[in-house]
Amino acid sequence: MRVGLMVGSDKERPRGERLTGLLADGQTAEAQGFASFWIPQVPGYLDALTAVALLGQVTERIEIATAVVPLQTRHPLILAQQALTTQAACGGRFTLGVGPSHHWIIGDQLGLPYDKPARLVRDYLDVLDAAFTGPGTVAVDNEHYRVHSPIDVIDVGEMPLLIAALGPTMLRIAGERTAGTILWMADERAIADYVVPRITAAADAVGRSGIRVVAGVPVALCAQSDVDDTRAYASEVLGHADFSPNYVRLLEHGDADDVGDTMAAGDESAVIARLRRYRDAGVTDLAVRVVPLGDDAEQRRASRRRTQEFVASLVSGFDS
Repeated sequence: MRVGLMVGSDKERPRGERLTGLLADGQTAEAQGFASFWIPQVPGYLDALTAVALLGQVTERIEIATAVVPLQTRHPLILAQQALTTQAACGGRFTLGVGPSHHWIIGDQLGLPYDKPARLVRDYLDVLDAAFTGPGTVAVDNEHYRVHSPIDVIDVGEMPLLIAALGPTMLRIAGERTAGTILWMADERAIADYVVPRITAAADAVGRSGIRVVAGVPVALCAQSDVDDTRAYASEVLGHADFSPNYVRLLEHGDADDVGDTMAAGDESAVIARLRRYRDAGVTDLAVRVVPLGDDAEQRRASRRRTQEFVASLVSGFDS
């Protein structure tokens, strides 16, 4: 299992320091030996793809990925142009993570349709697949897109593509057509009994191998007596599951009731044990989301540093 670091919106940083701080975070993750660095597209915050392109210029080894970019917000050919440009900026280390997002973002915040997302994803992938085959003309006609346009960004090369897949239809699409899936709010049982069998079967049916299962997992070092409070805090700051019916349905396949229940929290031995269970469930890539604890900014910075340094010390032990 490869161990990477997932970041979010660091609202405690002054606005003028958020981008430079994110770039420094990526450099630190690389120096600490993390295999990957995952950036979500947070509503109203820094643009993930722009940040990835800049990170590609200040790092040398680490994989840099989006987790995830909502599809409805960008035309697929425009996203393909941006992704290929980003790949050039990263020297081939970029992985594009996309997904159909949630109704409260696409419909409520942006006023865009959120109908039949799985069908949209299939049609969207038709355009991305054509655009990622190399310079030439993209010619796609399907239910959602009629594209007849040239694309000439970079030479033909690998463009790893992952999709957020929570339901059975999306897991089938992920297995059949992409390099794998990116998960959030999925515990060990949901991954082992639900996600892995479905995505693997779909991949096997079309002769695909090496499917990635990327699990975003919150992590915090704390006293064992504080674990329950830490889980409740994580559910509060990372977003309750009941905001998104897609997450509620995913949670029904496991033992967790909210995001805090998927967390690796406690002392060093407890965190290691939980992360091992994710590995044994079939996770190929762990995207650790450090949850800093404390009553003020200084305490939270110290908590983040301690937890991140501890997880970094485990990287080589989980690498396979």
